Amino acid sequence: MKTTHHPFASHANETRHAKAGTHLRRWALRAASALTLAAGLFAAGAQAASAAPLRIGYSDWPGWVAWQVAIDKGWFKEAGLDVKFDWFDYAASMDAFAANKLDAVLVTNGDALTMGANGAKNVMALITDYSNGNDMVIAKPPARKIQDLKGKKIGVEFGVVDHLLLLDALQRAGMKESDVTLVNAKTNETPQVLASADVAAIAAWQPNAGEAQRAVPGARPVFTSADEPGLIYDVLAVNPVSLAAHKADYEKLAKVWYRVVKYIDDPATQPDAVKIMAARVGLTPAQYLPLLKGTKLLTLPEAQQAYVKADGFRSLYGSSRTADAFNVKYQVYKSSQDVSAYVDPSLTSALK
Repeated sequence: MKTTHHPFASHANETRHAKAGTHLRRWALRAASALTLAAGLFAAGAQAASAAPLRIGYSDWPGWVAWQVAIDKGWFKEAGLDVKFDWFDYAASMDAFAANKLDAVLVTNGDALTMGANGAKNVMALITDYSNGNDMVIAKPPARKIQDLKGKKIGVEFGVVDHLLLLDALQRAGMKESDVTLVNAKTNETPQVLASADVAAIAAWQPNAGEAQRAVPGARPVFTSADEPGLIYDVLAVNPVSLAAHKADYEKLAKVWYRVVKYIDDPATQPDAVKIMAARVGLTPAQYLPLLKGTKLLTLPEAQQAYVKADGFRSLYGSSRTADAFNVKYQVYKSSQDVSAYVDPSLTSALK
């Protein structure tokens, strides 16, 4: 599926994905130290915190910037909900969650597992979206499909989500990892890597993917996350202690979220929503609108279906099992995680 490419603000390189694969591993080491310091603080302070607002960390990804609509419209107050959204760079939001400074944080499903594997226990209580084209494999001419890359070198950052995307692309094309040579390349350097003579393709997310395509005349996407819906889910990961203590508040939060989705999806109100979202990240509405094409916000029925236990990427369970296997294989963490323990469909299933 060919996607529309567009300029991003320079700070948008800090997307929902960490800038580097080693960044996640460095994050894990920092998280272990933070957790040692913060152990027991959340539970000990639960009673005192009962009157405090829920604190949620969000960062620069359309499925999360969408919450800005509810913030600016005052919908949380209308719902009788005391909540504070704190803006972070992506890795910093995970740091804050690991240090028990947040009740919840917006992350990919694979990174929810990474946090939990390193001690920051969480449950995926809401699915906001899945990547629908913003992650992609870009190939140089004359390649026009994945099969054309057999025997070639592909630049990708090892251990991050677009490494997983590339492996899925190869599998769907009837190829093995050994059919290509993977070259470890930092995602923010992939435009220069593709422009070099060393590789035939790169795998990256926006804005780097678009920059890489523009850097090489004739370069084109040969596989995107739109070709495998549900490979990369984005979720609200909640501290289980907070969820148990404030279940009624999280139920209100879920209702507000689907009000946001409806407002963004409605052609009559989408321009206002896009204006709000664009302002949050310093873009014009015209620059921001294409981002929604690469991000599939899930409606309530779609989210309820994704919470059904099943294999494959249409289910959060199946998708997360794939992410877990990838994380273990590429040493993002050591031991396989019990995916079912991370998935809590109760907020979504209770809604009509």
